[in-house]
Amino acid sequence: MLLEQERRDVCLTARALADGPGTAPGEAGTVSVRSGDLVVVTPHGVPLDRIQPADCPVMSLDDRVLEGRRDPAAEATLHIAVHRRAAEGGRDVTAVVNAFTADTVAVSSVLAELPPIHHRAAALGGAITVTPYTTYGSGEIGDLAAKALKGRDAALLADHGGLALGRDLAHALENLRLLDWLCASYVRARRIGEPRVLSEDELAQVRRRDAYGWAGPDVW
Repeated sequence: MLLEQERRDVCLTARALADGPGTAPGEAGTVSVRSGDLVVVTPHGVPLDRIQPADCPVMSLDDRVLEGRRDPAAEATLHIAVHRRAAEGGRDVTAVVNAFTADTVAVSSVLAELPPIHHRAAALGGAITVTPYTTYGSGEIGDLAAKALKGRDAALLADHGGLALGRDLAHALENLRLLDWLCASYVRARRIGEPRVLSEDELAQVRRRDAYGWAGPDVW
């Protein structure tokens, strides 16, 4: 079986995604991981918490299905486009996770951009772009997402949900959960008033601070 370990890892990540708070039931998202020029993606028609390794299709970066007992998820088009762009750009990205959680859907249906109201937004690249709405599973949504992810590790897909990248599946899932938390924090803040947004200079200072441990450059 091609990429057996990667298929097992995709299944474990899919289960973790399904167990997350605020995630829609059933096929609540899509998980993929790349090894060289091959990509393992979750299948169509199987709830995330019931996927088996043999269910997961193995695809090439030119959208061909090479192996797997089930068809790829509809969002495979989106994932392959993002993997292809990352590979062409030499980015340290092997994993992509997208999901429709309540807060990512809420924010993506209202805003054109999620502003950085907490310093942890710096870890994703700062303000998060919301792509224009288009039908899921189309080539257009992949192109729009790839553009929105330039210099970012996450994006929001209008009226659809969130998407995150990572150097591995654990990192991509962590980034997706951070995106979801940032969306939830923004929604909660707006109930109180207009949130204060961090500037690019302030985010740059956070990134510099992140390079140090507890004894940062300005502690003493």
